[in-house]
Amino acid sequence: MLDIAAELHRWCQEGRDFAVATVVAVHGSAPRQPGAALAVDADGTAIGSVSGGCVEGAVYELCQEALTTGETVRTRFGYSDEDAFAVGLTCGGVIEVLVTPVPAADTVLRPVLAAAVRSAADGGAAVALARVTDGPDGLLGRALLVRPDGTYEGTLGGPEGATAADRAALDRGAAGQARALLDAGRTASVVIGAEGSRCGRPVTLLVEAGVAPPRMIVFGAIDFASALVRIGKFLGYHVTVCDARPVFAAAHRFPEADEVVVDWPHRYLETTAVDTRTVLCVLTHDAKFDVPLLERALRMPVGYVGAMGSRRTHRDRLRRLREVGLGETELARLRSPIGLDLGAHTPEETALSIAGEIVASRRGGSGVPLTGAHTPIHHDGSRASADPIGSVA
Repeated sequence: MLDIAAELHRWCQEGRDFAVATVVAVHGSAPRQPGAALAVDADGTAIGSVSGGCVEGAVYELCQEALTTGETVRTRFGYSDEDAFAVGLTCGGVIEVLVTPVPAADTVLRPVLAAAVRSAADGGAAVALARVTDGPDGLLGRALLVRPDGTYEGTLGGPEGATAADRAALDRGAAGQARALLDAGRTASVVIGAEGSRCGRPVTLLVEAGVAPPRMIVFGAIDFASALVRIGKFLGYHVTVCDARPVFAAAHRFPEADEVVVDWPHRYLETTAVDTRTVLCVLTHDAKFDVPLLERALRMPVGYVGAMGSRRTHRDRLRRLREVGLGETELARLRSPIGLDLGAHTPEETALSIAGEIVASRRGGSGVPLTGAHTPIHHDGSRASADPIGSVA
């Protein structure tokens, strides 16, 4: 649901009644992963998507029905060979969708969802939204908003007959699981005991981690960098351009970058925040910049390190990096020459080549044409995403 946070935040501010349908589980190949959402307001306006088009019409009608009945429902969509006209996914997979009404008058769920989408839309502190997708009657769709320090808003309630202590234990257990996924920046399902113990019916939660966008840092303020900035923004990265030369590292040359920094690349990398999702693209292909930068970058737990240059430049760069002490394991992380073999010539084509390699690296793709290949179309762990990642009592 956080993938449409900006629009939902506006709807909440305007006091609109709406229903939201969220993919909560995926089995096999599917175009969207858990967390993808479609929302429909009382006037019939729709935003988002749960399937890339396969079942949007049916889900739209379920949202309208939920606005009328006020009931939360979970349903499954899959392809049936016996019924070619059945509503399902043409890719052959199965998705399970939770449809929840969120009227403006709701004083339990609405404030929690409103706070979650507000935080995600504003790009503020990281939060996790944990919602019940399976469990005892009355809990379906209930939500908690969990912060990095473990504090939370909302309540999941509890099964009939549960004491206040049981309900509090359930909330604490859910908050703990959501906090762990938030720390990892992951969206996934978890299972907890319905009353915080083994005696209750299990409760399945979909936890959406609302974290800051991953970073792309482009070193080298050249024309290729401008094209890479644009495609980086398109892919959802927070993009920084860094160059030691102020005449080139000028904000007006990269209007779509989130920031342009004038500094020596290695010095900037030492002082800025990076994580396992960070992408580093070294376009300077100048040894006095590249070597000290890559010496540090290849020792950091970042997601991708690529460097531009010819094969001859790459061989010389490897020699220099070995001389400063990098080992073969560290050097093996370097993507150079940067990008996939697309026969690219222009800055835009080269940026597409680099972006393709970044996506393949992130998602586990091979980079080969899908035509004639026997590799999965979706490499981002659809089976793992469909099943709970753990169970605690």
